[in-house]
Parts: sequence; structure tokens; C-alpha cells
Amino acid sequence: MNKRELGRSGLSVAPLALGGNVFGWTADEKSSFAVLDAFVDAGFDLIDTADCYSFWVPGHRGGESEEVIGRWLARSGKRGKITLATKVGIDFREPDIKKAGVCLKPARIVEAVEGSLKRLRTDRIDLYQAHRDDPDVPLDDALEAFARLVRDGKVRALGASNYEAPRLSAALAASARLDLPRFECLQPCYNLYDRSGFEAELQPLCEREGIAVIPYYSLASGFLTGKYRADADRAGKARGGHVERFLNERGFRILAALDAAAAALGAKPASIALAWLMARPGVTAPIASATNVAQLADLTAAAELTLPPETLAALERASSETPAARS
Repeated sequence: MNKRELGRSGLSVAPLALGGNVFGWTADEKSSFAVLDAFVDAGFDLIDTADCYSFWVPGHRGGESEEVIGRWLARSGKRGKITLATKVGIDFREPDIKKAGVCLKPARIVEAVEGSLKRLRTDRIDLYQAHRDDPDVPLDDALEAFARLVRDGKVRALGASNYEAPRLSAALAASARLDLPRFECLQPCYNLYDRSGFEAELQPLCEREGIAVIPYYSLASGFLTGKYRADADRAGKARGGHVERFLNERGFRILAALDAAAAALGAKPASIALAWLMARPGVTAPIASATNVAQLADLTAAAELTLPPETLAALERASSETPAARS
């Protein structure tokens, strides 16, 4: 399988990342292990999680996803076959989820990496990412803390998630000024529905600086799979509350374009949506999650799809956020 460079880190990954947010939440341990095995056995390698997953679930404390992955690594012996990514920054130690904020204080970063290493049952994290920007911590201080982890061999490469273009640019400049390891990867929200937030400023910045891009919400919380087409479809679903904003004229137009492409190419809408992302300039590997092996098959199939120009044009028209471009 052709791999793509993860920025200038020296790491390269297959063009699809497996999201670990569901492990220990909507996917129990047995299902999670099956998905992880099938993902790696199919030739993919980038697994992304976070230290806070899934603290929002009643009775959870955070770290559940990392613990599941750690037990899978211990059982499977496949550590050498994967690129392991996790994140720090959501202060899930706060017991009230509504009060949980962001913390990238150096002491917190040092404390958090030890917890992640223990839960993941590994001696190194391949890609360690700042989950969100912390405007209360000077960039120099946070970057110095991350750099120590790289020097100590606990982390191989650094990344940022949810950073706006001005702050990412400032972080890159600070790393250059201080001669520190830089953020080699950005994890933004990006999919056929959510486009402008990334494409306006972050995309040109990442392309110019050679930053890898691994978008999350690649399937818009499952909306782009086609399983949510009315309010009734959201009932009883773990992510049902997240898809309400897509149930509008533009969202349905995107689904219609995905349906047409799927019918023409003999593929699933989810595969088409991910293949579109894989073909976007600067995108390294979209992140998508699966709770069972059948779902995973639709995701991995995207890597085998080459969307013809007419399909790309139809998706572009359907997903455009400007009325003029839709006429």
C-alpha cells in the first residue's frame, strides 16, 4: 500500500487512520480487538486516540480507549506494525464534564504522557498531539515540554489538533526560533460538509509548511454514511445529537451526490466520502472509526477507490458553501 509522509517527521502512514474514540464506549473490548486486528491485517497502520476518551460517558473517567488499545497491543504483539497517535490537553481530571477545560501546562504534559504510556502499554508514542490550543499557556513553554518528551525518546513526532491558522503559524515560528521539534501534523475537523474552516486558511498553511493533515469527523459523525436522513434516524443513537445540524437542504444535496457516486462506482457512500478526502490537496489520512468489522470494510475500501473527475466535480458542486458556485 502506498504510504504518505507525516510531515517532515520521517514517519509515513497508509492513507486512512482508525479513530479510537469508540473503543470502550460504543465498541466493547471484543469488538474493538476485532476492528483493530482487521485494520492492521488489511495493511493500514495509523491508530489515533486521546487520553480523555471516553470521559463523557457516565461512569467513565477517561483513558478507556487507551486502555483497550494497550490490552490489544499486549495480546496481539502488533506494536511494530502500527503508528500510534494519542493526544493531551483536555483536562478530563475535572469530574464535572461541563467544567472540563484545556490544559497544556508543562507539568500537565509531563504527567499526561506517563499516564498514556502506561495505559497503552508501550515505551513510546509515535505521534503526540496537543488536543486543543491552550491560550493561557505561552507557546514557548508548551513546546519546550513537548521537546523534552522527544529528547527523552518517549515521543517520536508532535502534532496539533483544533488549532486555528494564526496559532499554528505562531507555534511553527516559535519552534524555528527556539530550535525545537515542530508540530508535523494537524488534526482539524474536515469533511464534505465542514469545509471552509480548514480550506480557507489552514489548508494553504499546511501545504506551504509541509504539515501532514489527518482530519477528524471525516464522516460527519456518521451522517455521510447515509444512515441519518431524518430526525427519526437519530433516536437512540450515541451520536444522534451531533448530526442534527446536517439535516438541511445542503446536507441532503451532499447525500444525493454521494448516493449517485456510490451507485455509479459500486461503492458505499462512506467509501466515497473518505475517497474524496484522500484526494484533497494536503490531506494525509482521514480519521474514521468503526464499531465492527463490517463497518470497517466500508472505510478501508476507500483506499482502493479513484474518483473520476466527473464524480469529484459533482461532489464539489453539492458540497459548496457558496450559492454562486452551486448554480
